[in-house]
Amino acid sequence: MSILELKNVGYSYDNKRKVLKNISISLEIGKMYAVLGPSGCGKTTLLSLIGGLDSPNEGHILIDDKNIEQIGLSYHRKRNIAFIFQSYNLIDYLTPKENVALTCKLPPEQVLQSVGLTEEECKRNVLKLSGGQQQRVAIARALAADARVILADEPTGNLDEDTAVEITDMLKACAHEMNKCVVVVTHSVELAKQADVILKLKKGEIQVLEQKEAGR
Repeated sequence: MSILELKNVGYSYDNKRKVLKNISISLEIGKMYAVLGPSGCGKTTLLSLIGGLDSPNEGHILIDDKNIEQIGLSYHRKRNIAFIFQSYNLIDYLTPKENVALTCKLPPEQVLQSVGLTEEECKRNVLKLSGGQQQRVAIARALAADARVILADEPTGNLDEDTAVEITDMLKACAHEMNKCVVVVTHSVELAKQADVILKLKKGEIQVLEQKEAGR
């Protein structure tokens, strides 16, 4: 079921250099999307627009058939979107439990344990955790926000190969088991192969490289 739709979206810096051109695509819940493309092609800009951090110069972005600018970008970010970043973006003087509690109305321990953190790790300062553990906290924070759309910007970029596989599996589970729409910007072809739909941005335009059949 489609949750997000981009209609003829365009974006340029200072109304000069056009980064995105006429982007039209529908995104569904229950699927993971991977967005590939060279550095500087507009991948992070695309995530920022979907997430309501910026507004397109052209076209519209809809969620549940409602223009996100009309419902309010701050409302959209708060109710519909959760972000996961390459650099984790955790509050570094807090514990995992305290970080997740900022977005979670329920006790955060259960969410943290669901992504593989132990009770003892939940009480450590986040800077005393490994990169993989910190990214697990970031995923837990996204899940605790109960957003239907998760946007991940290079979520495995700072991780070793084995940990990257584990984080990719968690993102797939967010889509397939928790029925969320997961959009991942990545340079990793291996991560992209795990997505239901592989998209590529090139010269500001988007194309579908691969779309798996349901159940594959």
